[in-house]
Amino acid sequence: MFACAASALAATLPATPAHASPRFYARARLVDPAGRPLRARALPANRNFIFHYPFAGTPCFLLNLGKPTKPFAQLKTANEETYEWPGGVGAEHSIVAYSAICAHRLTYPTREISFISYRGEKSAGSRFAQVIHCCSEHSQYDPAEGAKVVAGPAPQPLAAILLEYDPENDGLYAVGTLGGELFNEFFSKYEFRLALDYGGHPKTTVEGRSIVSELTEYCKQQVKC
Repeated sequence: MFACAASALAATLPATPAHASPRFYARARLVDPAGRPLRARALPANRNFIFHYPFAGTPCFLLNLGKPTKPFAQLKTANEETYEWPGGVGAEHSIVAYSAICAHRLTYPTREISFISYRGEKSAGSRFAQVIHCCSEHSQYDPAEGAKVVAGPAPQPLAAILLEYDPENDGLYAVGTLGGELFNEFFSKYEFRLALDYGGHPKTTVEGRSIVSELTEYCKQQVKC
């Protein structure tokens, strides 16, 4: 009798939300194109920088937002998994990093063109300033609050790249991801192109270091909308 009552009670209780845990990969120090360790205090504010992590073919944005971010943002993946974004790093807690793969149709920056980037100002296609804006379908993400979706059809935030900051050397290190990874879908959709662009090894794990370039130097054309 007691077991039946307990079962009935359990069936009426709301399900506990699933939790998205951090995924840790190889630790990679962020360096400039000349191979010199990147200094957090020297990273210009409100400019697009790009690096690749946790795989050779998966691009990420590195941004200095110029002001402290909102810590402990409560977010949710498309699969209804909840997670808490810890906030920015660096002396001012203003430096953030996210996967540059749009959560809607997997649009990403290539060497030829980028339809997705950080925009400091409002535009004809966006009533928001200081957002990551994908011009493919106008998904927009707030990088100061864990890349939460503020407009458009994206079903979840951009996956966060977890950064470590070493105050002794002012260094930045990528160590993992948090949120809804889309790497498997990305590799499947762009398998042929990525194989060409990365010498057949886009899934190689990034270890030791990752080169950071300004998007204007990495990509020939940035689409504005």
